Amino acid sequence: MESVAPFFISAGVITLAEMADKTQILSMCFTARYSPRKVMLGVFLGTVLNQGLAVAAGYFLKEILSTYIDIVKIIASLSFIGFGIWTLQSDSEKEKCDAKSSFGPVATVTIAFFLAEMGDKTQLAAVSLSAGLPNPVLVLLGTTTGMLIANGVGVAFGSTLNKKIPDHVVKILSAMAFTMFGIFSYVGTARHLMDFSKVLLSTAVILFATVLIFVLILNRNNKSWRNV
Repeated sequence: MESVAPFFISAGVITLAEMADKTQILSMCFTARYSPRKVMLGVFLGTVLNQGLAVAAGYFLKEILSTYIDIVKIIASLSFIGFGIWTLQSDSEKEKCDAKSSFGPVATVTIAFFLAEMGDKTQLAAVSLSAGLPNPVLVLLGTTTGMLIANGVGVAFGSTLNKKIPDHVVKILSAMAFTMFGIFSYVGTARHLMDFSKVLLSTAVILFATVLIFVLILNRNNKSWRNV
C-alpha cells in the first residue's frame, strides 16, 4: 500500500482543492452548453497538460535541491497550510459561461481548463505534492484523478449540491483538511531535523498563526456569506 500512497494522497488533496473552486463552477457552466462526455474529455486533456507541467516542475525542483530535501519537504508542507488559507478567500471574479469560441466543444473546454488552472492553488498544490512525495508518475495520476472526481461532481450533481451545501461550507471543510494535511506533513519531516520540544513548539506557533488568520478571514467573509 505504501508504494501507491502518493496516488491516493495526491488524489485526495486535489479533490479537496477543487471543491467549490472556479474550475468546478466552470465545468458546470460548460455542461449547460455541451454534452457531459465532451466536457469531461476536455477536463481530462486540460488537466493532464496543466498538471503534467506542475508535477514536472516539482520533480525537477526536488532533484535540483536534493541536498536540502528535508527543507524542500518542510516548505511543501507549509505551502498546504497556505493553500488552506487561500481556499477561504472569497472568489473576486465570476466565471463567465457565455464566452464564444470558434473551437469545438472538447478543444474549448481543454483550453479553458488549462488556462484557468495556470497559477491556481490546484496547480501549485501539484508542484508541492511532486516535490514532497516519491514517484512523480503516481502523483500525476493522482492529481489528474482528483481533478476528474471534483469536476465530475460539478458536472453530475453541481446544481443540486449547490442548493444543499453552501459553497462557503465546502470551502471551510477543504481549508481545514488542507491545514491538517500540512501540519501532519510538517511534523513528519521536522522530527528528523530537530528535537521533539522544538517540533512541538514550532507546530503550536504555526497552528496558532493559522487559526488566527482563519478567524480574521472568516470574520471578514461572514457578511458576504450571510447574503448568499
